[in-house]
Amino acid sequence: MKLGHIAAAALALACGTGALAQTTTLKIGYATSPESHYGVGSKVFCDEVEKGTQGRYKCQHFPNSALGGEREQIEAIQLGTQDLVNTSTGPVGNFVPEVKIVDVPFLFRDYDHARKVMDGPTGQDILAKFPSKGIVALAWTENGFRHMTNSKRDIVKPEDAKGLKMRTMENKVHMDGYRTFGILPTPMAFPELFGALQQGTVDGQENPIPVILAAKFSQVQKHLSLTGHVYSPALLLLSPKVWNKLSDGDKKVFVEAAKKAAVAQRKKVNEDEANGIAMLESQGMKVTKNVDKVAFQEALKPAYAGYAKEFGADNLKKIQEIR
Repeated sequence: MKLGHIAAAALALACGTGALAQTTTLKIGYATSPESHYGVGSKVFCDEVEKGTQGRYKCQHFPNSALGGEREQIEAIQLGTQDLVNTSTGPVGNFVPEVKIVDVPFLFRDYDHARKVMDGPTGQDILAKFPSKGIVALAWTENGFRHMTNSKRDIVKPEDAKGLKMRTMENKVHMDGYRTFGILPTPMAFPELFGALQQGTVDGQENPIPVILAAKFSQVQKHLSLTGHVYSPALLLLSPKVWNKLSDGDKKVFVEAAKKAAVAQRKKVNEDEANGIAMLESQGMKVTKNVDKVAFQEALKPAYAGYAKEFGADNLKKIQEIR
């Protein structure tokens, strides 16, 4: 009997210390709230990882840019001081130049086209470029088609945007395009944006509907124009420091979890797109739906000459022709 007690106690102790030693908490950061599309995708990823590894890995969430702007978080992923980030592609081109091609304005027709490209050979080839830059890209998630907001006037055609000081991401591809519309691009980290709009440091900004909703920009912006000028994918990035410690089985769990996260994040983007415009109108925003997209595409032609030189006209055409 006594021997049995000792054996049971030893077993309990072994199990307990084993469990303690095996639980790793990963830090995941993103720019918006836990209820946003980024929050939804990140939660699904973390839940799936915890389930798939029987609780050996779990996450601590840092929403609302608690760990800094997206650029800083990507740097932290490289350094290994942060484990995961769910980020827009905006600053990613500064780390992995091949990503920049997907930031070209009016490259994608609609969500169906964009998602086919990201999930197909083009998107997967870009993901393969990350490890050599000290980053592991688990999956393409999603931010959405970007629209312009400002505090001054409706934007129907490029001339209406002329002279507006607009916050942009730290992204040369975007900025070159916006200059052709007569916009004065003002790069700024996302955490600083709400205050800058409130104080009138910038007149406007451009972001997808899910971000405009989550960031409560209706409180500081009167006009929303549905320009849909850039499709903004997003990425779930992992530190190689974590990846290199994973067993092959766990690596598979992480990749599968990222795929499920992408599905959930896109679903949330769809829901926000469907319901968000009416919500923003109810919050007092004036929404311009009859945007002259052809005029915007025409105005963009000088920038496209530069894009063709940088990315290759054939590569741009290949993306445009995907059906």
